[in-house]
Amino acid sequence: MSRYWNSRVKNISPYVPGEQPRDRKFIKLNTNENPYPPSPKVIKAIQEAANERLRLYPDPQCTELREAVARRYVVKSEQVFAGNGSDEILAFAFAAFFESSGGSQNEPILFPDITYSFYPVYADLWDIPYRTILVGEDFSINIADYKIPSGGVVFPNPNAPTGIPLPLSDVFSLAEYLEKLDKVLIVDEAYVAYGAESAVPLINKHGNILTVHTLSKSSSLAGLRGGYAIGNSELIEGLCRVRDCFNSYTVDRLALAGAEAAVSDAAYYDEINRRIVATRERVTKILTNDGFIVLPSAANFIFIKAPTKTSAAKSEPCIGGADLMAALRERGILVRHFNKNRIADYLRVSIGTDEEMDAFLKACTAIIGNIGNTK
Repeated sequence: MSRYWNSRVKNISPYVPGEQPRDRKFIKLNTNENPYPPSPKVIKAIQEAANERLRLYPDPQCTELREAVARRYVVKSEQVFAGNGSDEILAFAFAAFFESSGGSQNEPILFPDITYSFYPVYADLWDIPYRTILVGEDFSINIADYKIPSGGVVFPNPNAPTGIPLPLSDVFSLAEYLEKLDKVLIVDEAYVAYGAESAVPLINKHGNILTVHTLSKSSSLAGLRGGYAIGNSELIEGLCRVRDCFNSYTVDRLALAGAEAAVSDAAYYDEINRRIVATRERVTKILTNDGFIVLPSAANFIFIKAPTKTSAAKSEPCIGGADLMAALRERGILVRHFNKNRIADYLRVSIGTDEEMDAFLKACTAIIGNIGNTK
C-alpha cells in the first residue's frame, strides 16, 4: 500500500479477472470466451480500417456502430450508447444513475449476493452504498425481494456465475416498481444470446430500464473490447455526460469497424451460438448422469458441483471446488472457482468446442474415479 494513494484507492478491492496463461497451452474454460472465431466480415472490416486514417481521432459519437445496433434491435440510434466493452459501460452507468454516499439520498442500490463480482467494485469506486439480496436455496433471484426502497437495482440476466435466467415478466414487474421511485434498473445482458429473454423490448414501456451488452461473448470479440447499452434517450445522455468527463474518444477506429461488422452479421453469430447451446445441453446431461449437480443455465457456461458422498453426519461433494479446479488445471484445463460463501464447492465452466468439452468430461471422469479408487 503506497503512501501516495488517496483514501479511495486504499479502500477498494479491485476485481480479479480470470487467469490468462502465457507460459503453457491450456484448454481455457475459465473466462467465458467464445470458442469460435469472429465473423470473417469482422476481420475484413478491421483490416480495411487499418489505414492512414488512424492518424485521425475516431468518431466520438460512434455513429455508425450505434446505427447498426439500432437496426438490429429496431430501436432509435439515440437510444444506443457504445463503449469499450460492457465493463466500461457499467462503470459509467453506476456513476450516472446511482447516488454516492454524499448525494441527495442514501438508499443503497441492490444486487444479488451471488452475482457478477464487479458490481461491489464499481459501488466502492464511486462510494455508492449497496445491499446484497440473498438468492434462493436454488440460487434463483426472487424479484419480490427487490421491491423495497432503494437507490436502484442491477443484475445480470442470466445471472453470473450461476447462469440462471429470469423471465421477462419479472424484469417488467421490477421496472414498473422502480419507475414509481424514479430509480434505474440496469439489466446486464452479457449472456442473453444463449437462452434468456432480452429486456430491450421493454425500454419504450419503461424509461428506467438500461440493458448493457458486450461483444466479448456472443460475438467472439473478447480481445476487441466492444459493448453497447440500450435505453431511453435520457439514460443514454446520462452515460454520454459521464463518458465525456473522462474521454470523448473511448472507442478506437479499429474497434468501431469490427464491432459494427459483428453487430451486422447476426446470421453468422446465431449459428455459432446455437452450437454452443447444443454443446452446453449435451455436457449438462452427461455431467448430471455422472452425479454432478449442474444448475439450469441459459448462458455460455455451466455452474457445477462434484458428485456427493454421504456419511452418517452429512452429505458433501466428494471433492471441493478449489481442489477440483486444481486437479483440472494439472490436466491442462482451466475453469473458474469463486472462494465465496455458499458457492465454494462449485465451479464455473465455460462452454468450449465439442472437442474441448470432451477433454473436460474425460478429465472429470478420471478425477472422480481416482477419488473412488482411493477409498
